[in-house]
Amino acid sequence: MKKTVSNPVGIAKPLSNYSHVVRVEIADTALLFVAGQIAFDQEGKLVGDDISTQTEFIFRQIESILKGEGAALTDVVKATIYVTDMSFYNEVAVIRNRYFALESAPATTFVEVSALAREGLLVEIEVQAAVQLST
Repeated sequence: MKKTVSNPVGIAKPLSNYSHVVRVEIADTALLFVAGQIAFDQEGKLVGDDISTQTEFIFRQIESILKGEGAALTDVVKATIYVTDMSFYNEVAVIRNRYFALESAPATTFVEVSALAREGLLVEIEVQAAVQLST
């Protein structure tokens, strides 16, 4: 087993002691564990004050992180979406459904939480992906 951690260029630095991506290679598969992504730009500033803008930003960020690891959204096997208000469900689901095609839709958990790591954040999304390694 080989384990590597990374914090991709272009993504806001972690808020504390964690890595944005942990990659575990076992046999011919790489498992990617992407930490909960939030709507902070590269300078750590909040992007958008509405659920749609934040969600769209996060999915583009996750897509970029996965691409940097040789993966795509179609490789995601599990997603967990945290929102500060369950009334955001429909808006988030519409955006999620654009990024996750029905034929490769991951198992997903959608959870309401009382707050996220910083004021103004409305949504946080984490994913796990599995990628076949080249032989």
